Amino acid sequence: MLDDDDRRLLRYWQAEPSLSQGELAERAGMTTGRATRRIARMQELGVVKGVGVVIDWAALGYAVEVSLRVTLDKTQGNAFDAFMAQARNVPEVIELQTFLGRVDVRLSIIARDMAHYQEIYRNQILMLPHISEIEALMHVARIKTSQGVPL
Repeated sequence: MLDDDDRRLLRYWQAEPSLSQGELAERAGMTTGRATRRIARMQELGVVKGVGVVIDWAALGYAVEVSLRVTLDKTQGNAFDAFMAQARNVPEVIELQTFLGRVDVRLSIIARDMAHYQEIYRNQILMLPHISEIEALMHVARIKTSQGVPL
């Protein structure tokens, strides 16, 4: 599906997403038109899903991040759907992941401070349906975060 030129474009683009298509083409050793066509093709194929902005939520005053591992009461047929539908509506939930195994869902929650987190936990998280068990993990440091793939 991807050839070496596509991978080279993606490598440079991942490393520096702010590059213009002309700069990207130059670094990849091809014409701007060729790079533009290849990028458009990768977008059409769904290889590139979008280009976005990464916001440092800590710089906006959110000093606390907590991961919650949630086990749902699966005796209810709609437990996953009902839980997910309501969890999506909690603004401080920045990530939802589902798993196979003992833990069903992981939520990442941001808060301004511990008092704010307790308010979110008590008034929003504990109100979510079909929760059987919750384990909270307090984030201390983010060592590595990457959306890129080795190309």
